[in-house]
Amino acid sequence: MIGETIFALASAPGRAGIAVVRVSGPDTGAALKALGCHIPEPRKATRVKFHDSAGTLIDDGLVLWFPAPASFTGEDVAELHIHGGRAVIAHLSDALSQMEGVRPAEAGEFTRRAFEHGKLDLTQAEALADLIDAETRAQQRQALRQMGGALKELYDDWRHRLVQALAHLEALIDFPDEDLPENVAARMWDEVADLRRDISGHLNDGHRGERTRDGVHVAIIGPPNAGKSSLLNALVRRDAAIVSDIPGTTRDVIEVHLDLGGFAATIADTAGLRDAGDVIEDEGIRRAHKRAKEADLKIALFDGAVFPARDAATEGLRDSKTLAVVNKADLIKGAKAFDPREDLHFISVKSGFGLAAFLVALENRVRDESDAGAGAPLTRARHRVALEECRDALDRAKAAPLAELAAEDLRLAARALGRLTGRVDVDEILDVVFRDFCIGK
Repeated sequence: MIGETIFALASAPGRAGIAVVRVSGPDTGAALKALGCHIPEPRKATRVKFHDSAGTLIDDGLVLWFPAPASFTGEDVAELHIHGGRAVIAHLSDALSQMEGVRPAEAGEFTRRAFEHGKLDLTQAEALADLIDAETRAQQRQALRQMGGALKELYDDWRHRLVQALAHLEALIDFPDEDLPENVAARMWDEVADLRRDISGHLNDGHRGERTRDGVHVAIIGPPNAGKSSLLNALVRRDAAIVSDIPGTTRDVIEVHLDLGGFAATIADTAGLRDAGDVIEDEGIRRAHKRAKEADLKIALFDGAVFPARDAATEGLRDSKTLAVVNKADLIKGAKAFDPREDLHFISVKSGFGLAAFLVALENRVRDESDAGAGAPLTRARHRVALEECRDALDRAKAAPLAELAAEDLRLAARALGRLTGRVDVDEILDVVFRDFCIGK
């Protein structure tokens, strides 16, 4: 497949002013000539008229030529800029499909070819997918750092250190009678210990990189009629949930996605916590408890109409990951926006009292759960699994009764690190890495 020439729409589908069709492979130059174009000067936009095999005009547009190996995929690449009408795109696609040796690309195939030709490693390929999907500034920043090689450089350095340690151990095994420095073994095990400590610190990141990528999950919990659905609607600024004075209106979990201070969050409205009146509401309450348990953050909402009394079931779910909020503060005389003694936020969704201050507090908590700083945080479960395997192998190597067994565990540790960037044993994970890409990327 790597020797075939592929093409795909690289811009978004649908009606647009401009569309970009990307072509990559050994027959890219021949495809341009078949479209009635000469091969232009590299990386210089050139105006051309595209024609099909019958000589019929397809469009008047631009072509950019990127000869191998100085291209995204490492192959000859052309970008055809045409008008973004559906008929124009379909006509050009049909003309390319009829050419011998040229076919439509599969999902992620351009990026996979970039990986195969050494233009990207696996962490950079994953970062490209994350950048395309980024909806917040934090997701964008994290993806750009990873695309720039932050994770690649870190993991390559760890692998280099591990390979060096393994080489020293192999020398001690294979050449026991040679005049090796006396401290080779001690230095080697010191390096392994340092590496194990670095990997453990990287793993102990509070899942911040993954939360930046996937979003912080926030559950709104509380008794019926406390105003949970109204708060959700106020946060997302639309009627996402039904609001009613009838207790038990919300019976399932309602989720919405939004940007909080530049970080992605998923806010879930849950069923009111009480003794259920029927089996359907009982299931909703069970799901509310489950969502509260799984959430990264909770908003425990109390009813200001009965304050200072508070719902016991809701109070029992409060912990360090909870923002406690009293709604209907307009019914409480002398209520302040925040009471630091009890760590309570007072708001009124109806009047807007305290909402701005609470939103700032919520944004700060979401940022604390997500922001990994300027480093290179873990962003995917695949990375975490491989690093845990590496750490476990290092532990086994240290405890191994024989040097030969320790060497085998160090080899397994190096293999686990190699899977992160694609240095070794990558065939079984390539499909997983690239299957989420859109056609044309």
